[in-house]
Amino acid sequence: MNIPLNIDLQQILLHLFNFVILAGGLYLLLYRPVKEFIAKREAHYQSMEREAAEKLARAEALEAEHQQRLNAVEQELRERRTQATQELARTTEVRLAEARDQADKIISDARETARREHDKIMGQTQKELVDLAVIATEKLALNYGGNYDQFLDLAERGEYHGES
Repeated sequence: MNIPLNIDLQQILLHLFNFVILAGGLYLLLYRPVKEFIAKREAHYQSMEREAAEKLARAEALEAEHQQRLNAVEQELRERRTQATQELARTTEVRLAEARDQADKIISDARETARREHDKIMGQTQKELVDLAVIATEKLALNYGGNYDQFLDLAERGEYHGES
């Protein structure tokens, strides 16, 4: 075989055969295991990502549930606070009404006691005035010299002006 430029076809085929054996060996020994490793690794990371997404979704759902519970508890606290405020207002009104009633009763009792004391004092004063009038009349009668009838006549006419 006479090929120009000194090219040996047998050498080319041998190099080609060596290259195919080398490529096949590298494919079997390196490329396929590395590709399988990368596929396993990718599957592992995808499963981890799925698990993380599921956990995140569960955490978000749990957070939403907790937020809803928290809102419900806050609403219940507001309602209880409102009820407590209303109950306090009612109790305060009742106590104020009781205090007013008690104050009114104390005032009316004090007025009644004052009225009775006033009546008692007026009665005692009138009795004392009568007693004083009697004593004064007796003294005047004694001072007038025993003419009691004449004194009464003068007193009735308004002509008596003291000692004569």
